[in-house]
Amino acid sequence: MRKRLTGFIGVILLTLLVSACSGGNNAAPAASNAPAESQQPADNGAPKDGGNLIIGVAADPVILNPNYAGDRVSLTIDQALYAPLFQVNNGKKTFYLADSLTPSADNLTYTLKLKSGLTWHDGEKLTADDVVFTINSILDEKQNSLLRSNLIIGDKPIQAVKVDDLTVEFKLPQVAPAFEATLVQISPIPKHIFENEADIEKSPKNNTPVGSGPFKFKEYKTGEYLTLERFDNYFGGKPHLDSVTYRIAKDTNSANLALQNGEINVKYLDPQDVATFQATNNFEILPYSEGRLAYLLFNANSDRGALAKKEVREALSLALSRDELIQTAYTSGDYAEPAKSFVTPDGLFFTNDVTSYDNDAAKAKELLDKAGVSNLKLRFITTSGNKVQEAVSLYVQQKLKAIGVDVELQSVDASAYSKRFTDKDAKDFELALAGYIMGYDPDAYRILYSSTGNSNYSHYNNPEVDKLFEAGAGEADTAKRGEIYKKAQEIVAEDAPIYPIAYTKTIVAVSKQYGGIEEAVLKPVVIFEDLSKIYLK
Repeated sequence: MRKRLTGFIGVILLTLLVSACSGGNNAAPAASNAPAESQQPADNGAPKDGGNLIIGVAADPVILNPNYAGDRVSLTIDQALYAPLFQVNNGKKTFYLADSLTPSADNLTYTLKLKSGLTWHDGEKLTADDVVFTINSILDEKQNSLLRSNLIIGDKPIQAVKVDDLTVEFKLPQVAPAFEATLVQISPIPKHIFENEADIEKSPKNNTPVGSGPFKFKEYKTGEYLTLERFDNYFGGKPHLDSVTYRIAKDTNSANLALQNGEINVKYLDPQDVATFQATNNFEILPYSEGRLAYLLFNANSDRGALAKKEVREALSLALSRDELIQTAYTSGDYAEPAKSFVTPDGLFFTNDVTSYDNDAAKAKELLDKAGVSNLKLRFITTSGNKVQEAVSLYVQQKLKAIGVDVELQSVDASAYSKRFTDKDAKDFELALAGYIMGYDPDAYRILYSSTGNSNYSHYNNPEVDKLFEAGAGEADTAKRGEIYKKAQEIVAEDAPIYPIAYTKTIVAVSKQYGGIEEAVLKPVVIFEDLSKIYLK
């Protein structure tokens, strides 16, 4: 995620407002701060080969399979393990496994050409068969991929047809302006590994993944670290680093100490910690907009039931102040700007000119009375050690108490938080602080706000919004499509399934020992688009 500002077209990416790193006393492999003796540094200031990069992450990965990953840690690791077909930055394609993607004159067929000579980490050839298998697996309802709905257009699936070993045709049931934005989210998985798996998501083969990215799986110790090693046959050229280690560090304070001591080389920072690390002069501090919305989720599925009422959600929203929340969580407006829409400013057809409930405690009390709600008790889950979540939860607890609502704070570790938040059947909490990055095309938000969306964690249900998402997905006229999504933004804002707080900047600290950061491209959710470019100075 970080970058010069990428047009990341990531689909779902539930990024749970967890500082992407923290660190206990887990013993991860030590950083190698010098090239191996057998390797000769390049002349004329060119990158050296060798060494290890240690990236701090806040939790264990949920799954090492790009077509099922929805949490930041899994997506970050999968980015190094699995190469995408292509990426989009600032509106321009960068081709990885693919050589080209060409639409037909009627925009109903897209022809994808793969690069020749592609291989998986185990040496098997990567061909059109793998791409077709990946698409068909996502579309298979029994496989439960969270990407499936994005490949359904007008209630009909797209078709992936092999033309030859390097060519795939995607046939669309109707014109779909969001198709390329969907395809960029998909990384092929190996057919020869998964073709006989009845349940790919639960397959033990995900525990020792075989990908096509710049680094291949080496070792994983739950709760401690996961290490990848260089893939010499990477199509983009042999990576500079010998290995990349993801240190699982759940305590923010310990993680910051590990960063200062050189035990971690890359880590997300909370705004409150920026000054401390700037003062060391040992890190590049890189804040960037990643198209991210930070928000307070209202779980309408709670066993306490009150948040299913629109008036209650409005009342809770009115009790809060965005400006105060931004100051509380991000220290200043330098790292966040007030949000009202569920679409982020980098998205097509974004508008912040929508209904907003904000900073009116008297009105909040009136709405609770109108809804017949009194003595309301809510449970707010937070991630232990996460400074932003802790600060926001205490603020929310105080502000809701002022309108007669009691809030119980429940602190859990990052892994438990992610599991509870993403469990669509969860009824044991009402409030949670979260965030997402959905990319530039608003069709991606369907999975969050349509009634059948597989990432609709607020359990929002409005048939009119469902119809608007369906209409927008197939509308070829840009002006008409814009009106559709602007109307959807207004209706969702009125219904208040979430309380949008801010469009935030992510801050990442990178040790000055490393170069190639610009070439690696700071990327939403996954830190770097291509880790093969990073080198030890």
